[in-house]
Amino acid sequence: MKDQIKVGVIYGSTRPGRFCDTVAHWAAERIAEDAGFAVVLIDPANPGDGALGTMRRLVDQCDAFVIVTPEYNHGYPAPLKSLIDSIGAEWYAKPVAFVSYGGISGGLRAVEQLRLVFAELHAVTIRDSVSFAGVWEQFDPSGRLLSPDRAERSMDAMMKRLQWWAAALNNARAAAPYVK
Repeated sequence: MKDQIKVGVIYGSTRPGRFCDTVAHWAAERIAEDAGFAVVLIDPANPGDGALGTMRRLVDQCDAFVIVTPEYNHGYPAPLKSLIDSIGAEWYAKPVAFVSYGGISGGLRAVEQLRLVFAELHAVTIRDSVSFAGVWEQFDPSGRLLSPDRAERSMDAMMKRLQWWAAALNNARAAAPYVK
């Protein structure tokens, strides 16, 4: 396994005024605190990132992913589905973890649907996740968590497992090409 695991932090929302920026920024900062990880931000709302060729290249260069997704109407956003479906083999045999947010469910229904999609793409989803129920009440106006202990513990557990899977799958892909 190489020195650093490249983790693609994927913004799940493209809505104007989205809260995704706050949650994704928190997640990216937490991931970057570990010297074993290099963060690659993938934001379909950025014009440069939004081009299919750019998205495919960014996904391909990553060893693992953290999807930051809201829950809209009991599901995940259509732009996230479009991004996922527009890319194919670049997802294969790579681990995917989730940071979700929303109202009372904290985005967990969106995550459960995404697990099905990524299974079809031959990706491995991490059981542990981070979920923010009532997200708008959990961050202050500057984007800091008001009570970070639980979320940080959840993030630490999720990232330990993501690191293990990324190393194992990277070694497996190096030993033999993944066959779909």
